[in-house]
Amino acid sequence: MEFELISSTVAFSGKIFDIKVDQLRLPSGEQMRFDYLVHAGAVTLVPVDQQQRIWFVRQYRHAVRTELLELPAGTLEPGEPPEETARRECREEIGMSAGNLRMIGELFLAPGYSSEHMQVYLASELRPDPLPRDQDEFLEIVQLGLEEVMQQLHSGVIRDAKTVAAIALALPLLRDDRR
Repeated sequence: MEFELISSTVAFSGKIFDIKVDQLRLPSGEQMRFDYLVHAGAVTLVPVDQQQRIWFVRQYRHAVRTELLELPAGTLEPGEPPEETARRECREEIGMSAGNLRMIGELFLAPGYSSEHMQVYLASELRPDPLPRDQDEFLEIVQLGLEEVMQQLHSGVIRDAKTVAAIALALPLLRDDRR
Protein backbone atom coordinates (compact mmCIF):
# COMPACT_ATOMS: atom_id res chain seq x y z
CA MET A 1 0.00 0.00 0.00
CA GLU A 2 1.28 3.42 -0.90
CA PHE A 3 0.11 6.61 0.76
CA GLU A 4 1.48 9.78 -0.83
CA LEU A 5 1.80 13.02 1.13
CA ILE A 6 0.55 15.85 -1.07
CA SER A 7 0.74 18.72 1.42
CA SER A 8 1.23 19.34 5.13
CA THR A 9 0.49 22.44 7.22
CA VAL A 10 0.60 23.24 10.92
CA ALA A 11 -2.92 24.34 11.93
CA PHE A 12 -2.07 24.92 15.60
CA SER A 13 1.19 25.18 17.52
CA GLY A 14 0.95 24.65 21.28
CA LYS A 15 3.16 24.25 24.32
CA ILE A 16 3.15 20.44 24.27
CA PHE A 17 1.96 19.52 20.78
CA ASP A 18 1.09 20.80 17.32
CA ILE A 19 -1.88 19.95 15.14
CA LYS A 20 -1.06 19.20 11.50
CA VAL A 21 -3.35 18.92 8.52
CA ASP A 22 -2.05 16.66 5.77
CA GLN A 23 -3.50 15.97 2.37
CA LEU A 24 -2.86 12.35 1.35
CA ARG A 25 -3.31 10.36 -1.82
CA LEU A 26 -4.68 6.96 -0.84
CA PRO A 27 -3.72 3.67 -2.54
CA SER A 28 -7.09 3.91 -4.35
CA GLY A 29 -5.98 7.22 -5.92
CA GLU A 30 -8.47 9.28 -3.93
CA GLN A 31 -7.35 12.22 -1.82
CA MET A 32 -8.11 12.60 1.87
CA ARG A 33 -7.52 15.22 4.56
CA PHE A 34 -5.87 13.84 7.69
CA ASP A 35 -5.68 15.86 10.94
CA TYR A 36 -3.35 14.69 13.68
CA LEU A 37 -1.44 15.70 16.77
CA VAL A 38 2.37 15.91 16.58
CA HIS A 39 4.04 15.14 19.90
CA ALA A 40 7.74 15.13 20.88
CA GLY A 41 7.44 11.77 22.65
CA ALA A 42 7.17 10.75 26.27
CA VAL A 43 8.10 8.23 28.92
CA THR A 44 6.10 6.27 31.47
CA LEU A 45 7.64 4.82 34.61
CA VAL A 46 6.75 1.76 36.65
CA PRO A 47 8.46 2.69 39.94
CA VAL A 48 8.82 -0.28 42.30
CA ASP A 49 10.16 0.09 45.84
CA GLN A 50 11.96 -2.45 48.04
CA GLN A 51 8.60 -3.68 49.42
CA GLN A 52 7.49 -4.45 45.82
CA ARG A 53 4.91 -1.63 45.88
CA ILE A 54 4.26 0.26 42.66
CA TRP A 55 4.14 4.06 42.94
CA PHE A 56 1.32 5.90 41.19
CA VAL A 57 0.09 9.47 41.06
CA ARG A 58 -3.51 10.55 41.27
CA GLN A 59 -4.11 13.73 39.29
CA TYR A 60 -6.88 15.78 37.77
CA ARG A 61 -7.07 15.51 33.99
CA HIS A 62 -9.09 18.40 32.63
CA ALA A 63 -9.77 16.86 29.19
CA VAL A 64 -11.80 14.08 30.87
CA ARG A 65 -12.91 16.21 33.86
CA THR A 66 -11.82 13.72 36.52
CA GLU A 67 -8.91 12.49 38.58
CA LEU A 68 -7.09 9.45 37.27
CA LEU A 69 -4.74 6.99 38.96
CA GLU A 70 -1.69 6.88 36.68
CA LEU A 71 1.91 5.84 36.60
CA PRO A 72 4.38 8.75 36.57
CA ALA A 73 5.04 10.00 33.05
CA GLY A 74 6.27 13.00 31.14
CA THR A 75 7.09 14.60 27.83
CA LEU A 76 10.60 14.69 26.39
CA GLU A 77 12.22 18.12 26.41
CA PRO A 78 13.82 19.15 23.07
CA GLY A 79 17.01 17.10 22.58
CA GLU A 80 16.55 15.23 25.87
CA PRO A 81 17.22 11.47 25.75
CA PRO A 82 14.24 9.39 26.99
CA GLU A 83 16.24 7.88 29.88
CA GLU A 84 17.07 11.37 31.13
CA THR A 85 13.37 12.31 30.91
CA ALA A 86 12.51 9.18 32.91
CA ARG A 87 15.00 10.05 35.64
CA ARG A 88 13.74 13.65 35.82
CA GLU A 89 10.06 12.69 35.87
CA CYS A 90 10.60 10.12 38.63
CA ARG A 91 12.13 12.83 40.81
CA GLU A 92 9.52 15.48 39.90
CA GLU A 93 6.40 13.37 40.23
CA ILE A 94 7.12 10.99 43.12
CA GLY A 95 10.21 12.62 44.66
CA MET A 96 12.39 9.56 44.17
CA SER A 97 15.54 8.75 42.19
CA ALA A 98 15.84 5.35 40.57
CA GLY A 99 19.13 3.54 41.19
CA ASN A 100 18.13 1.15 38.42
CA LEU A 101 16.23 2.21 35.30
CA ARG A 102 15.42 -0.36 32.62
CA MET A 103 13.52 0.25 29.40
CA ILE A 104 10.91 -2.53 29.12
CA GLY A 105 8.92 -1.53 26.06
CA GLU A 106 7.52 1.16 23.86
CA LEU A 107 4.17 2.06 22.39
CA PHE A 108 2.22 4.57 20.35
CA LEU A 109 -0.35 6.09 22.68
CA ALA A 110 -3.11 6.78 20.14
CA PRO A 111 -1.80 6.26 16.58
CA GLY A 112 -5.18 6.96 15.00
CA TYR A 113 -4.72 10.67 15.65
CA SER A 114 -1.37 11.23 17.38
CA SER A 115 2.34 10.68 16.69
CA GLU A 116 3.10 10.35 20.43
CA HIS A 117 5.65 7.59 20.97
CA MET A 118 6.18 6.49 24.54
CA GLN A 119 8.97 4.47 26.13
CA VAL A 120 8.23 2.53 29.31
CA TYR A 121 10.81 2.17 32.07
CA LEU A 122 10.91 -0.05 35.13
CA ALA A 123 12.39 2.06 37.94
CA SER A 124 13.77 0.33 41.03
CA GLU A 125 16.20 0.94 43.90
CA LEU A 126 14.20 4.06 44.75
CA ARG A 127 15.58 6.65 47.17
CA PRO A 128 14.30 10.11 48.15
CA ASP A 129 15.63 12.82 45.81
CA PRO A 130 12.80 15.26 44.92
CA LEU A 131 12.76 17.95 42.25
CA PRO A 132 10.15 20.74 42.12
CA ARG A 133 6.97 19.72 40.30
CA ASP A 134 5.68 21.45 37.19
CA GLN A 135 3.34 24.40 37.83
CA ASP A 136 0.24 22.47 36.74
CA GLU A 137 0.98 19.28 38.72
CA PHE A 138 -1.10 18.72 41.82
CA LEU A 139 -0.34 15.08 42.54
CA GLU A 140 -1.23 12.63 45.25
CA ILE A 141 1.28 9.78 45.51
CA VAL A 142 -0.28 6.33 45.90
CA GLN A 143 1.67 3.14 46.59
CA LEU A 144 0.01 -0.21 45.84
CA GLY A 145 1.07 -3.83 46.09
CA LEU A 146 0.83 -5.93 42.93
CA GLU A 147 -2.41 -7.66 43.96
CA GLU A 148 -3.99 -4.28 44.73
CA VAL A 149 -2.83 -2.99 41.34
CA MET A 150 -4.47 -5.94 39.60
CA GLN A 151 -7.71 -5.43 41.56
CA GLN A 152 -7.74 -1.69 40.69
CA LEU A 153 -7.06 -2.53 37.05
CA HIS A 154 -9.82 -5.13 36.74
CA SER A 155 -12.39 -3.09 38.69
CA GLY A 156 -11.97 -0.12 36.34
CA VAL A 157 -10.27 2.23 38.80
CA ILE A 158 -7.15 2.35 36.61
CA ARG A 159 -8.39 3.66 33.23
CA ASP A 160 -5.38 5.52 31.85
CA ALA A 161 -4.17 3.76 28.67
CA LYS A 162 -0.43 4.31 29.21
CA THR A 163 -0.76 2.94 32.75
CA VAL A 164 -2.66 -0.16 31.61
CA ALA A 165 -0.08 -0.82 28.88
CA ALA A 166 2.92 -0.21 31.16
CA ILE A 167 1.53 -2.58 33.80
CA ALA A 168 1.06 -5.24 31.11
CA LEU A 169 4.69 -4.80 30.05
CA ALA A 170 6.00 -4.86 33.63
CA LEU A 171 3.83 -7.67 35.01
CA PRO A 172 6.00 -10.62 33.91
CA LEU A 173 9.09 -8.91 35.38
CA LEU A 174 7.33 -8.04 38.63
CA ARG A 175 5.98 -11.56 39.07
CA ASP A 176 9.48 -12.98 38.46
CA ASP A 177 10.85 -10.71 41.21
CA ARG A 178 8.39 -12.16 43.74
CA ARG A 179 9.66 -15.72 43.32
